[in-house]
Amino acid sequence: MTQKNILIAIAATDVQDSFSVALAETGHRAIAVKHLSELLEFLQSQTTDIDLVILDAGLPLNEREDNTDESIQVVRIIRRATPQVPIIVFSGSIRNATQVKELAGLGVVRYINEHISVQDILPSLVPVLFPDSFDRRTSSRVTIETPASLRNGDTISSVLILNLSKGGLAIRSMNLLSEGTQVIVRFRLPESNSDVEAVSRVVWSSQKAGLGLQFEGIKTSDQTAINEFIDIRLC
Repeated sequence: MTQKNILIAIAATDVQDSFSVALAETGHRAIAVKHLSELLEFLQSQTTDIDLVILDAGLPLNEREDNTDESIQVVRIIRRATPQVPIIVFSGSIRNATQVKELAGLGVVRYINEHISVQDILPSLVPVLFPDSFDRRTSSRVTIETPASLRNGDTISSVLILNLSKGGLAIRSMNLLSEGTQVIVRFRLPESNSDVEAVSRVVWSSQKAGLGLQFEGIKTSDQTAINEFIDIRLC
């Protein structure tokens, strides 16, 4: 596994320590900073390529100033310094759903609980650090019971979603389909005002369990909505 450089930006020393230990034990390098000014100085120095930033959205500007009300601006500043680096935000620093939507617009890809157990830290980061080798079907699932429509050619049927992951979903359907069949699934996430639509492929089919679908074609905005829904409920 290729070594990765991860910048951890949070003032809490205990959180810095747990993430640093978890990453060091698996051969990766953690760079910890406590203030926004320190983070930006490191990013702008360009002495080390950073593969990921894990950020406290309320990171103080310096040791004397609280930056709680400027969380979105913090991410904008990081984006200007390093437009391509993925950013994960500590879920405990999120205040409301509006903030989540604004962060999504700035490319925040994931949230993580700052008090996650050490052994679970790297598995939570793998989808971001190694996206090409990450099997989307093994990602964490959230149990929901949400109606959906399933289109197979000219046939549209009503189904029930049983669980959802970032890479697909399981559904209860009266009509089983063969593995490999391509379908279009359309549904609405709980508390959302818009539908998600995804071109999907049947990866398993069971008389007792229903169908397992893997997403193959989905709009970026729809994938982001699913990612946020999963991450917030797993924190």
